[in-house]
Amino acid sequence: MIRKEEEKERVLLVGVSEQDGDDTEDSIKELAELARTAGAEVVGTLVQNRERVHPGTYVGKGKVEEIRERMFETNAEGIICDDELSPAQLRNLSDMLDAKVMDRTLIILDIFAMRAATSEGKIQAELAQLKYRASRLTGMGRAMSRLGGGIGTRGPGEKKLEIDRRLIGSRISQLKRELAEVRKHRDITRGERIKNKVPVAAIVGYTNAGKSTLLNTLTNADVLEENMLFATLDPTTRLLELPGKQQILLTDTVGFIRKLPHHLVEAFKSTLEEAKYADYILHVVDASNSQADKQMHIVYETLRSLGVENKKIITLFNKQDIRTEEEPLYDFQADCTIDISAKYGEGLEQVKDTLADFLREDKILIERVIPYQDAGILQLVRKQGELLEESYEPEGIFIRAYVPMNVYGKMN
Repeated sequence: MIRKEEEKERVLLVGVSEQDGDDTEDSIKELAELARTAGAEVVGTLVQNRERVHPGTYVGKGKVEEIRERMFETNAEGIICDDELSPAQLRNLSDMLDAKVMDRTLIILDIFAMRAATSEGKIQAELAQLKYRASRLTGMGRAMSRLGGGIGTRGPGEKKLEIDRRLIGSRISQLKRELAEVRKHRDITRGERIKNKVPVAAIVGYTNAGKSTLLNTLTNADVLEENMLFATLDPTTRLLELPGKQQILLTDTVGFIRKLPHHLVEAFKSTLEEAKYADYILHVVDASNSQADKQMHIVYETLRSLGVENKKIITLFNKQDIRTEEEPLYDFQADCTIDISAKYGEGLEQVKDTLADFLREDKILIERVIPYQDAGILQLVRKQGELLEESYEPEGIFIRAYVPMNVYGKMN
């Protein structure tokens, strides 16, 4: 039996640069990586310099003609625009080019649909896609029905081209109800952590910075690691043993990216909010990437939009094993920075020591003798504090330990 490899869609990338010195070039490079991740073959790039995006066709009419000619020359099947297109822009470009027209948001949503593994991830991805498509059904219908499937058609399935807005609205309502149940369960789990006084550190960072590799190396979490954008979507939480028998929960989160679609942020809010409710933030940065500074800025902007503030932040400059730049990286918004290689475990002992030091900052160092009749308090000290020394004396049990305020109050 001979299996024919599925042919990749050939696409042109189209962008608009509104001013000199903006990040359009970097954004287009990232769009190319997104397109490849979605399964497309990039056969060319066109960028137009103009004061603002054309409200009707994204690029100017002359550029549309140039795009048509380039598509003919490269045998491209469609284009991907570097911004989210309005329904009018999508419809007009589709009609003028008589080809498949996609935008950055559609590609990201498509990748999320492809990567989602758990029921929660699939619900979130489909909800984001349907919200996006609800207002674009007419514009996308002609182009997609002409080409039949491919990029942008994963997730809800082929039915999306036939169902009307009423059915989409009904499906969105159903998904919202399902997601509300998932969020309720997540809130209960989060409440249990708070009740049990288990500290939590959220691992955040730009997509493909090495968050999953860090979690795996530290905790043997067995999370998928791949050198691609959005390799993992579903959050994983694992317990990490720290020096002094302290413990902390590490939670991986969805990677951030330029122009993260607002539908996606809304759908994945419960997942992204793991950072909001965490005690500490581990900010993983790909130190080998020439755009590391810009990526850090995007991560902090996203965290602020989620309401993440007043957290202790440890920035980990990852991938030191492949970094070629000699200039050091700085993060003035972090409480401390550490150079690491998550892949080879370099610098991770320092990460553990730093987390242990942060945990101690919120605790009180005590030295006292516990009467034998009150020995039960030791279990609480071991569970929520850090027992440094313990000895059995005639008058009771001598302990030297770091304890949180709630435990300290019970010992007085």
